[in-house]
Amino acid sequence: MLDPNEDTEWNDILRSKGILPPKEPEITEESLVNMVEQAIESKMNNSKQMDDMDLDELDELEDSEDEAILLEYRNKRIAEMKALAEKSKFGTVREISGQDYVDEVNKAGDGIHVVLHLYKQGIPLCALINQYMNNLAMRYPQTKFIKSIATTCIPNFPEKNLPSIFIYFEGNITKQIIGPVELRGEKLTADEFEYLLGQYDAIKTDITEDPRQTVKDKLFEDLANTNDW
Repeated sequence: MLDPNEDTEWNDILRSKGILPPKEPEITEESLVNMVEQAIESKMNNSKQMDDMDLDELDELEDSEDEAILLEYRNKRIAEMKALAEKSKFGTVREISGQDYVDEVNKAGDGIHVVLHLYKQGIPLCALINQYMNNLAMRYPQTKFIKSIATTCIPNFPEKNLPSIFIYFEGNITKQIIGPVELRGEKLTADEFEYLLGQYDAIKTDITEDPRQTVKDKLFEDLANTNDW
């Protein structure tokens, strides 16, 4: 029988499709510490009333407060996870045409970032970016990743401007990265591409410093690999 709370790849897929509900939140050590601190603060605020209670009344008050704190924390975490699950509804790169543009971009929804890649078959950098986008879409399902053959989306779009990346938030464009120079050419790494998208808030990446080597860094690395010291 299928256990909906079991950690399996199949259950993860079903959760991503909305077939299974999100897993119940786990109470961590940090959350328990916070709850204890809140309980202490609450009890200090009620110290005047507590001074008039006997031992049985104090024990009953402590039990009820702990239960209330745990219930409040659980409900808060469930609400947060539901909100995250509602946004985590993408996970793949969708192919669109010009007819799909308004629905997929302008009507993407509140709080939604969209990354659109205009590309052409046969351009190596376009193929590389499509590969990177496939990986990022799975890791950042809150962001909508879409791609389109440039001329099917924008007639007469200049081939010299390919690949091009357009970033939107709530249907409004926030950044354009146009052409191979801005996208760092065929030596663009996956970390660099993730960094670029993170700089414009398209994804919440941990890569906050540019992974690309500067000319100075490359010079020192080359010197370190020689015997000229």
